[in-house]
Amino acid sequence: MNNIIKLLPDSLANQIAAGEVIQRPASLVKELLENSIDAGATNIQLIIKDAGRTLVQVVDDGKGMSEMDARMCFERHATSKINSIEDLFALFTMGFRGEAMASIAAVAQIELRTKIVDNQLGTCIKIEGSKLIAQEPCQHPTGSTIFVKNLFYNVPARRNFLKSNAVEMRHILDEFIRIAIAQPHIFFSLHNNGIEIYHLKGGNLRQRIVGLFGKQYNEKLVPIEENTEYLSIRGFLGKPDIAKKTRGEQFFFVNNRFIKNNFLHHAVARSFDGLISDKSFPFYILFIDIDPSKVDINVHPTKQEVKFEDERGVYLMLQAATKHGLAQYSITPTLDFDHERQLIDIKAFTNEHSHGNIENRERVIPAFDNRFSSEKPEKNWQSIFNLDDDTEQKIMTFQSKASFEEKVILPTEGVVLEGEERSLVQIHQKYILTQIKSGVLLIDQNRAHQRILFEKYLDALHKGPSACQQSLFPVTMDVSPPDAEILRDILEDLKALGFDIQNFGQHSFVVHGLPTDLVGGNEKELIEGLLEQYKLESVIEKIERRDLVARSMAIQSAIRQGKVLDKKEMTMLIDQLFACEQPNFAPNGDKTFITLTLEELSKGFFK
Repeated sequence: MNNIIKLLPDSLANQIAAGEVIQRPASLVKELLENSIDAGATNIQLIIKDAGRTLVQVVDDGKGMSEMDARMCFERHATSKINSIEDLFALFTMGFRGEAMASIAAVAQIELRTKIVDNQLGTCIKIEGSKLIAQEPCQHPTGSTIFVKNLFYNVPARRNFLKSNAVEMRHILDEFIRIAIAQPHIFFSLHNNGIEIYHLKGGNLRQRIVGLFGKQYNEKLVPIEENTEYLSIRGFLGKPDIAKKTRGEQFFFVNNRFIKNNFLHHAVARSFDGLISDKSFPFYILFIDIDPSKVDINVHPTKQEVKFEDERGVYLMLQAATKHGLAQYSITPTLDFDHERQLIDIKAFTNEHSHGNIENRERVIPAFDNRFSSEKPEKNWQSIFNLDDDTEQKIMTFQSKASFEEKVILPTEGVVLEGEERSLVQIHQKYILTQIKSGVLLIDQNRAHQRILFEKYLDALHKGPSACQQSLFPVTMDVSPPDAEILRDILEDLKALGFDIQNFGQHSFVVHGLPTDLVGGNEKELIEGLLEQYKLESVIEKIERRDLVARSMAIQSAIRQGKVLDKKEMTMLIDQLFACEQPNFAPNGDKTFITLTLEELSKGFFK
């Protein structure tokens, strides 16, 4: 019988490994910056071109590598971080697997220049697709410079799966920010396509936070510091007024390594109960220092998932520390922290406690008040409704502009009363109740308005610039670098909707005008809310940028639940909803209305 199991070639094995370690340009950034930190660098420069597709370059002043080490670092499972199995449980370095450089070399073109302090000349190595192209001496200061060019050049399918430059750049910024927070004493700079995005001098953690997120955060930080024999917790919480409707400003570090952990996030969120809404996320940057033997970081190649020996104990300690910190600054009522601290020593902190699944909180951005458009609908919804009682339900199919295809099922019976005599009632400032011949129709006013605005904005994006109302006094606003990348990416789309926004400096923008149907005076809040909503919507896969912009604008600008409507406004809302191509659903797929027949109503009165 012929043998069929064979060893894979090194180049193919490296490409397979690269699929786990190097998922996108941001993965490169993470691995290269961590290598520079492990090399003892105090100055690190990150240079990006075309969101990492063309170039990711890292320059550091670390200890560098010898000629032999420079060549060995591209071999699989070659590392200077561990020597034995025991070392896995005493790790303080960022890297340790020995997979990153081999994985990068398998899917990119690499040039490495490096020198150690004892050598007069450095080493230059060029590798393409795991193959050594050249190795020669070169002039270079102590430290290392690595160029990673044309990522996935030899794996076209992987390259095609990359998102737009704006999306990939946001992921790069996320990784850069996490690493810069964890190492506040190191100088970091970031250049994107020749523009300096960050210039962060070494300092303390508060200075680093201000450098990354803006001066306005300086007065909004609550320091946290608690120490026990088991672990210590330090860092900052944000005051309730800087909580946001989207995730992104929540950071946990275990032994200076960024991690993601919904269970621990729940512990912090519980401390803010009653201080922020259930749909908001607090700002926090928290460092947990713990004996490495009490935590397993060798869970996933990205090293962002960890397992604690006593996760329940860490949860309770973290919750107590954050509550204590908020109480110390008169943000919450005080509590007996010493009593809660004793919990950490109780051996009952075992897996006997059910951790449960901590679900993500629902995230919805409150919309700004917005009056209905005065444009007359092209269709009259009553003509659709005005059918005989014995007419069977009619199904009309439209091409949906949303990211789903649904059959539009309209109520079959016409409204009994028309015009001024139409029977309309607003219920709890959320729903509109109207009578139809077959029963009643209940409309969600917020979702209905989202659908109306979504189709309006989508139409404007395809037809061209809408009317713009110029502001008497233009508003200048500063946003974070990640938000600046988003705003630059969608400026042309916003112009088509009637916005007049100009880029002014690195992270500054000037708002000269708004669409005519939006009320001025809240330009900054409107743009910030739009960006938050855009980030929420962008997690949805396979949706075009224009749809994202239209959806975000519609959700952000739609009338809120709780808005009192008069009869004229309710009538216009209904007319415009059923003039839409897809009136049944809001842009996110939620129903805009439901019908209850007389038969269904009657059944409610009988057992």
